Amino acid sequence: MTARKPVRTSAAFTALACGALAFAFTTAPARAQSGSHLEIIHHPNYDKNVFMPFSPAIKIKSGKILWLAGGTALPVYHDHPHKREQILKYLTNDLESQVRQAMDGIMETLKAAGASPKDVVHVFIFRARPRMGDIGKASAVVNSYFAPHNHKPTTTNLAVLELGEPEQLVEIQVVAVVD
Repeated sequence: MTARKPVRTSAAFTALACGALAFAFTTAPARAQSGSHLEIIHHPNYDKNVFMPFSPAIKIKSGKILWLAGGTALPVYHDHPHKREQILKYLTNDLESQVRQAMDGIMETLKAAGASPKDVVHVFIFRARPRMGDIGKASAVVNSYFAPHNHKPTTTNLAVLELGEPEQLVEIQVVAVVD
């Protein structure tokens, strides 16, 4: 009898969060525009002097939802099951490097779908083996991909027990809306 590795998925959490995203703050007045099909939502009395690396909500006015698979530091197209030499090559023990590699793959996938960073409505960041300061480091790298577009998608940043490989420090999933 062969032992099977348990499947770990965040599908239920992702679906719940996306549903909450779609309905959150829909009656709050908009303060900024992102793309023509998205509307950034802020509370009426929000303090503009506070730096927020994300938006509290984004209203989808038109378009189609684009779900991206979770991105890691491994290339978008890599062997399954994972090959040890690929793991050792790409999954270095450096959170910021892994986040950068994951975001590079995500940007390539957005481009392949005819989307841009301005079309992203939510970013899920799953971090394994968290250390003090990791949330800020991961967020800074992720934000650097959106800052040139003057866009701040909604974000969920979580510490999780483990990801697909012991060396894997981060997995990032993105939801976008395209016309």
